[in-house]
Amino acid sequence: MRQFAIRASLLALLVVGEACGPAAPPPATAPAPQPSTTVVSPALAGIQHIVILYLENRSFDNLYGEFAGADGIVGLPPARYQQIDSAGRPYATLSQAPDSKLPPTIRNAPFPIEDFIPSNAPTRDLVHRFYHEQAQIGDGRMNKFALVSDALGLTMGYYHTASLPLAAIAKEFTLADRFFHGAFGGSFLNHIYLISAAVPSFLNAPDTMRARIANGILIRDGAVSPDGFVVNTAFSVSSPRPPWAQAGQLVPLQTMATIGDRLSDKRISWAWYSGGWDDAIAGRPDSLFQFHHQPFIYFANYADGTPGRAAHLKDEREFISAARAGTLPAVSFVKPVGANNEHPGYADLVSGERHTVELIDAVRNGPNWKDALIIVTYDENGGFWDHVAPPKIDKWGPGTRIPTIVISPFARRGYVDHTTYDTSSILALIEHRFGLAPLGSRDASANDLTAALSPTAR
Repeated sequence: MRQFAIRASLLALLVVGEACGPAAPPPATAPAPQPSTTVVSPALAGIQHIVILYLENRSFDNLYGEFAGADGIVGLPPARYQQIDSAGRPYATLSQAPDSKLPPTIRNAPFPIEDFIPSNAPTRDLVHRFYHEQAQIGDGRMNKFALVSDALGLTMGYYHTASLPLAAIAKEFTLADRFFHGAFGGSFLNHIYLISAAVPSFLNAPDTMRARIANGILIRDGAVSPDGFVVNTAFSVSSPRPPWAQAGQLVPLQTMATIGDRLSDKRISWAWYSGGWDDAIAGRPDSLFQFHHQPFIYFANYADGTPGRAAHLKDEREFISAARAGTLPAVSFVKPVGANNEHPGYADLVSGERHTVELIDAVRNGPNWKDALIIVTYDENGGFWDHVAPPKIDKWGPGTRIPTIVISPFARRGYVDHTTYDTSSILALIEHRFGLAPLGSRDASANDLTAALSPTAR
């Protein structure tokens, strides 16, 4: 009953903006996708292997707010961090959910989570959904994260950067401090956006799945927007999926182009490597295997029984073997299983970071390192606060700022990159390196991470 009450009160707070209206055309300033070209950017020509390590649910300030030289939390005035209540008044202290293991006496400011919960233990989860995040951002004021959260004050928590296993690697190479996740909300939509720069549709979705909006206020949340786009977690008609998923609520196979399609059309090798994949497709999924973290299964070209699935969807163990052997494909996406992905609620921070270091080391110690570029990033902020307002681009996003590290022999050393990026910048990087046509207006106009490369490499 308490969870129902919290959910109802959250919905009452959500005033819906442009993102709930009919599908909007691309911004006038964004160029339309252009035909493919074989001309490769000289800045990228030496890179033969791109590796994307895709982690879970952390804002930039949650992990790197103390990173020297980055736009973080050190020295922020109260006006930049104080959270407000429903009447627009700053809280005196941060209320906490009963299961948070946090005291309700923490002042209205960022606070170190390790003072109460060690970094090798999970916190509770925080709400991170399409409409909720837009309300939390509050037209760029970034002051409604505690108000519009079932985790309340936990959203303001952060970890001491210096103690993070990945912080040493970020210090050695390039940390991007203006990288925003591509679409508002959670893991499902941002995984889809990572590979397609698009939002899946479910035009005939049952009413029970649809969000309901009246007079600009969200009356009922749902997986599907009123105009038929899937914006929150839903499962594919293709396997694997949880056994309790209802047949009438399975997302139909999508047919828009993905980055995998673009690469295959050019005969460029690629793979999506997922922790626990082999066990999941064998019908014995790990208890923390996340079905909605497998974006390609939502697309017709990678559905059950297709050649595309057999060729490109693989287990993370194959990535490690290929990295050690020097047989990586040109593009690798790597998604750790739940216990290793840093997701609040079911995973701790340290285990995920240590596993990620192992993945990085497999590449750095392998034959492909000499011409590789590794990107460590996160799918979305997971409901955690960040003080930097995202740019306004279209009805889908981008969302809150997330950490991103660029690791490569070609990367700048000891550098903080202040260039504005979002998830579609990864697509732009792949497209510019391999001469591929953009998938849409967002990746066509995105910065492509070349600012993170050493001037000598460029």
